Amino acid sequence: MEQLDGGRALSFCGNNSTAYSVKNGVLNNPCFVDALNLVPHVFLLFITFPILFIGWGSQSSKVQIHHNTWLHFPGHNMRWILTFLLLLVHVCEFSEGIVCNIRVMGTNHLHLFMPAFMGFVAATTSVVYYHNIETSNFPKLLLVLFIYWVLAFITKSIKLWKFAEDKGAAQYVRLYITALLVILYGLLMAVEINVIRVRKYVFFANPQKVKPPEDLQDLGVRFLQPFVNLLSKATYWWMNPLIIGAHKRPIELKKIGKLPIAMRALTNYLRLKDAYEDQRTPEDPDRSPSIWRSMYRAFGRPILLSSTFRYLADLLGFAGPLCISRIVDQLNFEKDVPEGNNTTVTHFENYHMSSYDLLQNSSILAVLLFLALILQRTFLQASYYVTIETGINMRGALLAMIYNKILRLSTSNMSMGEMTLGQINNLVAIETNQLMWFLFLCPNLWAMPVQIVMGIILLRHFMGSSALVGAAVIVLLAPVQYLIATKLADTQKITLEHSTDRVKKTTEILKGIKLLKLYAWENIFCDSVEETRGKELTSLRTFAFYTSMSIFMNAAIPIAAVLATFVTYHILNKGGPSPSQAFAALSLFHILVTPLFLLSTVVRFAVKALVSVQKLGEFLQSDEIGDDSWRNGDISVSFEAGKKPMGMTKAINRKQPMRYQMDNYEQPTRRQMRPSETEDVAVKVTGGSFTWGNNLLTLSDINIRIPTGQLTMIVGQVGCGKSSLLLAMLGEMQAIEGGVYWSKQPDCEVIHEGNISWSEAEESDEDIRSKNRNSVAYAAQKSWLLNATVEENITFGSPFNKQRYKAVIDACSLQPDIDLLPFGDQTEIGERGINLSGGQRQRICVARALYQNTNIVFLDDPFSALDIHLSDHLMQEGILKFLQDDKRTVVLVTHKLQYLIHADWIIAMKDGTVLREGTLKDIQTHDIELYDHWKTLMNRQDQGLEKDIQQDSQTTLERKTLRRAFYSREAKNQIDDEDEEEEAEEEDDDNFSTTTNRRSKIPWKVCWCYLSSGGFFMVFLMIFSKLLKHSVIVAIDYWLANWTSKINNSAGTGMFNGTRPTNTTVQGQDSYYLLVFIILCAAGITLCLITSLTVEFLGLSAATNLHHNLLNKIIHAPIRFFDITPLGQILNRFSADTNIIDQHIPSTLESLTRSTLLCLSGIGVIASITPIFLVALVPLAVAFYFIQKYFRVASKDLQDLDDSTQLPLLCHFSETAEGLTTIRAFRHEARFKQRMLELTDTNNTAYLFLSAANRWLEVRTDYLGAVIVLAAAAASIWSSHYGLHPGGLVGLGLTYALTVTNYLNWVVRNLADLEVQMAAVKKVNSFLSTESENYEGSMDASQVPENWPQDGEIKIQGLCVRYDPMLKPVLKHVNAYIKPGQKVGICGRTGSGKSSLSLAFFNMVDIFEGKIIIDGIDICKLPLQTLRSRLSIILQDPVLFSGSIRFNLDPEKMCTDDRLWEALEIAQLKNMVKALPGGLDAVVTEGGENFSVGQRQLFCLARAFVRKSSIFIMDEATASIDMATENILQKVVMTAFADRTVVTIAHRVHTILTADLVIVMKRGNIMEYDKPETLLEQEDGMFASFVKADM
Repeated sequence: MEQLDGGRALSFCGNNSTAYSVKNGVLNNPCFVDALNLVPHVFLLFITFPILFIGWGSQSSKVQIHHNTWLHFPGHNMRWILTFLLLLVHVCEFSEGIVCNIRVMGTNHLHLFMPAFMGFVAATTSVVYYHNIETSNFPKLLLVLFIYWVLAFITKSIKLWKFAEDKGAAQYVRLYITALLVILYGLLMAVEINVIRVRKYVFFANPQKVKPPEDLQDLGVRFLQPFVNLLSKATYWWMNPLIIGAHKRPIELKKIGKLPIAMRALTNYLRLKDAYEDQRTPEDPDRSPSIWRSMYRAFGRPILLSSTFRYLADLLGFAGPLCISRIVDQLNFEKDVPEGNNTTVTHFENYHMSSYDLLQNSSILAVLLFLALILQRTFLQASYYVTIETGINMRGALLAMIYNKILRLSTSNMSMGEMTLGQINNLVAIETNQLMWFLFLCPNLWAMPVQIVMGIILLRHFMGSSALVGAAVIVLLAPVQYLIATKLADTQKITLEHSTDRVKKTTEILKGIKLLKLYAWENIFCDSVEETRGKELTSLRTFAFYTSMSIFMNAAIPIAAVLATFVTYHILNKGGPSPSQAFAALSLFHILVTPLFLLSTVVRFAVKALVSVQKLGEFLQSDEIGDDSWRNGDISVSFEAGKKPMGMTKAINRKQPMRYQMDNYEQPTRRQMRPSETEDVAVKVTGGSFTWGNNLLTLSDINIRIPTGQLTMIVGQVGCGKSSLLLAMLGEMQAIEGGVYWSKQPDCEVIHEGNISWSEAEESDEDIRSKNRNSVAYAAQKSWLLNATVEENITFGSPFNKQRYKAVIDACSLQPDIDLLPFGDQTEIGERGINLSGGQRQRICVARALYQNTNIVFLDDPFSALDIHLSDHLMQEGILKFLQDDKRTVVLVTHKLQYLIHADWIIAMKDGTVLREGTLKDIQTHDIELYDHWKTLMNRQDQGLEKDIQQDSQTTLERKTLRRAFYSREAKNQIDDEDEEEEAEEEDDDNFSTTTNRRSKIPWKVCWCYLSSGGFFMVFLMIFSKLLKHSVIVAIDYWLANWTSKINNSAGTGMFNGTRPTNTTVQGQDSYYLLVFIILCAAGITLCLITSLTVEFLGLSAATNLHHNLLNKIIHAPIRFFDITPLGQILNRFSADTNIIDQHIPSTLESLTRSTLLCLSGIGVIASITPIFLVALVPLAVAFYFIQKYFRVASKDLQDLDDSTQLPLLCHFSETAEGLTTIRAFRHEARFKQRMLELTDTNNTAYLFLSAANRWLEVRTDYLGAVIVLAAAAASIWSSHYGLHPGGLVGLGLTYALTVTNYLNWVVRNLADLEVQMAAVKKVNSFLSTESENYEGSMDASQVPENWPQDGEIKIQGLCVRYDPMLKPVLKHVNAYIKPGQKVGICGRTGSGKSSLSLAFFNMVDIFEGKIIIDGIDICKLPLQTLRSRLSIILQDPVLFSGSIRFNLDPEKMCTDDRLWEALEIAQLKNMVKALPGGLDAVVTEGGENFSVGQRQLFCLARAFVRKSSIFIMDEATASIDMATENILQKVVMTAFADRTVVTIAHRVHTILTADLVIVMKRGNIMEYDKPETLLEQEDGMFASFVKADM
């Protein structure tokens, strides 16, 4: 018998002789029933495996599922959930079987667990099989599964029925397990029947043909989260190819595709808008709808779903502490209780155990803990994902709402400053994001209180009433945390104000850097920035302090709570707690801290969200333009709006005004159409009084008519309301009385078509009539460019027509400028593109107006930034030829009176009223005085005209700057600019191995650079205190473990020996333990404080040093640096990058070090307790390494994409707000909306992918963490079986394992963040290597005479100048002599070196040979500050700084008021300034926007007059001043500067005809050098030819 025993040890039913008997009937043998249960599982495996391997093995394309075959069968999610449950129950069944089998002495009873195992395998197979069928859309094969569910259901039911017959079975686990299985199989069977019912793939004649969802038919959709199966949804498996692929190739926008329809901004906007509009009831139409309610209606449901997930996760989170305490108890118990008294009930030859017995087994507890962790983490991530997706959707909807509102804002709102651009940008950039973040965090609002209450109840259960003390510590300290959080927010606000201020000042400095250098004012302005930076640093210090307090609270609260709890416990119970209690309490405290810490953040965000919603509400309720009829008009943009008209232009019946079709998508038109009496009037204003909305009439009593198809000119002095008149006609102003009437033309067409091509227009007259009237081509005075290519700026959404485009470019003489641009007309211009000068911008705007196919063209002072030559060309070619030949109605506002002869109709204005209206002849006869006044002005202009140098002009100067910038860019590329080089290499390097390495490396060098700029002492202090703190924290827990185990042991051994140990010894020991414990806790808390402070202040000192060095480097860089470095790039270093260094890096660094050390100390503790754990650690570490490696690269790319797509979106908003009048005049609202939706969607795609990648990482690290817990539990159970260590330490190990799970993903996330943030340090660093100008000079400032240069004598000897050692010289061996007090004119063609010469006087360029001697001193020897502060220059671009007028004229505060007034008087500004509130202290806004261009130029003149210098250089300073003023100035310069040397760089010859000396330059050489009279006599000379050419 014995031998048989051994042989049959693994037999199916065990070796009991009765096991195989079927005396009581076959079904009554439990072993047979179990065998029967195996049949369906085996059947399934036999059938599916061949299908899976043969059918799918051949299709290697299985890897890349093509969207178009992707379908979900009905009940898809239900089936996945049921299968998961089935697997779970099988695991329970299996473990129960195993435990019973161990409990039963003797042999192995396979039938106890074998069917469960097979069931598990079969369930897994079923779901794999189903997934493959689903993706290939081959439903017939589902029949197999149907048969399997039916069989399994029947066999399990038999088993259940047999159990139910048995009386005593009710207390056993197996009965319940079987019942659950029967229910699950039944439900799965029902799901399968449902699929048959819906799809009719079998038993029905005509199976249903189904197509996958619309999104999946479009291969452009790459965001598959909504479409993949449940498992892939939960683990983000579908992201794998993207994240792993990022390692080889950076992720680009193409790779992330477009958004699924349900997440697009338009879909969500319509949802939100409906919810918003529905609240407007007919009874109460004016009631402002609540944004909260509309948000809830539109996005409430997903938030509820997310909250459900969150509750499930939170409840599962408490499984940790419970399991730990049971495991520790169990291990202690097993160790103490001798084996052999196990009880197992044998029941009709079957073995069972009650659920209580099952949960007593520590291995089963470990598995349960593992499953609970996995589930908890999955639910948590699902909850996060759902809220984030909803948040993103809501942001898209809000942005669309804001945008639609912006398009309808009344202009007066914008100009009167009720709604500034800044506020709009804030709404877009800040408020919407805050609402989005609030939505991310809001499930916490209701989940956390529940979590806290549950935690406290459990604590009470473990530790009795003493737990309440610990909980009280946590709860009482929560308000303190909230306080700190609000303080932090306030400080951040103040910091933000200061930093905006600082960036504004920096921007001004950088925009006017040339002026600052020429006037030697850099240091004054630099100091003012440093002063603002000082304020900013003060608030940053407060910020750092509060941040460190917040970190400190977070780290110290659990220690304090544990301390309080155990001390109280000790006092109450006269002894320490057991290890199981202690460690359950410990891990509960860890769980509790997070919600409390987060709660303060969430509450803060809720408060912010309230504010944001209020601001949004105010904005959405603010004034709109036009009549109320269209305030309620529907403004949704349909998908077709942007696309259709382009394609179907020809199909539209020309006779039928297409406008009304457009109305479906656009707001109804703003202008009332009233048929006017006369057909030939395009626009008529009768009795109009208009205001900008502040009840001051800007225009009063206006009666004008604009004749159709003719050229109307509006003239008048600066500021008499010419531009306002145009805007009033466009409907932008509020009409107090009277109205504007636009004549209706027979057949209108929409601008979007532009289907009248160039040739057609010439052929048929009827077509010309049918051009769209609704849209007006409008070129505003302040040019407005889009951030787009030159071509896009000109075509402005009209179809491209080559001939027409070329004609327009020629008329505006843009070709030479375009040729200079690096990519021709495909170059990006605008805010973020290349900085064009005023004239170039203006000509592009005019070109836009000319190119548009509209009937009416409004040009607001298109010549203001152009020189004569260009203006003439534009007038002749563009306005007279191009527009008039086309019979378009043109309204032109201008200062150039010489063009009045071309006008068909003239409107003269004065002080907001119309002075005269009529043809030039009418005015000549009726208002002789006015005519004479014009004539005198015109004569002067004509004189100027005759003797103008046509070749050279402001334009050429602009072109020169542009060219200089580009050549220099090429040169710069030759110079090894490290930063750019590295970046370029990274991008261009297709050699995989190298990129891969570079991309996954951590930038240690940059980190070191950052730390070293923080100071070595701080770095040392930080590292030392961090290590110390973590060792103390480990010591606390270790001490606790020892203490509890000792008590337990002494108590335990005593009890079992039947003797009680004497109380005193335990107590003595106890109080000793307690004392050490208290000391350790105190030390830990102190160290927490020290570490959190050191990190923050390390970051602060690094930030201080980096910004200081950056500012000084850049301000003192040579002017060349600013020509080749785009302004935006420099500004980014000061705004975005500095902000990152100030506020983000310190906290990331802190978080990274903390989480890394926590993980390391945790793993160290586990390994030291159970060394066998290290075996399991190796594969885990490898997995972790790869996860973080792939994630960091992908995350960086996605973050870059998010940033780079956010910028165009914000720019589009601010662009729209700036160019409102233009967009509305052109009626391009629909196109701009379409563009906004595209940009929003692109940005949202990037953001969604980024957050999905974060979820991808977190799910993976969380699962790794769960495996670590499982491994730690397994190791402790295994080693405790061998009695290696006390139970207290097991508890310690498991508690640490649990904390490791929480911090693993933080390590990776922080690492990735730090890597991205370090890029900022790298960029700043790259600027720190720029060369400074040599400020010293070889002479000492004290050696220069006080009043040098007093005569103003200039000798130029063999001067050679270049912009950069890499470039060719721009001046070659120039010699000249200028006597004191001479008036010199310099002229020449573009690029002849005139301006370079003016810069050479200031030593702004590289003088590498020859010298300039002023009053006997070689200027190269002088310190720059001295040299530049003694000369005066007026630049051609007027630069004003924000501040007062006084500050603009005299920032050094050196002059008396009288001197300032005198200067203003010379510059013809005295009366105007006197009229301003505050006089000299009147405010100048940023860039001097509150003055007209002409006035700004006059201020610049005044600024030069204030500096009483004997050498005065004018670089074409009178470009944007009207004729009358200019003539006065010319006189003034001659009188006021009679005794000074004046060098004029001329663009209009008449300015230098009266000069004493004319220098004509060509290609950097002086060609002619004499008095103007003499030069004019040389017939063939250059000067004479210049003058002739213009006659």
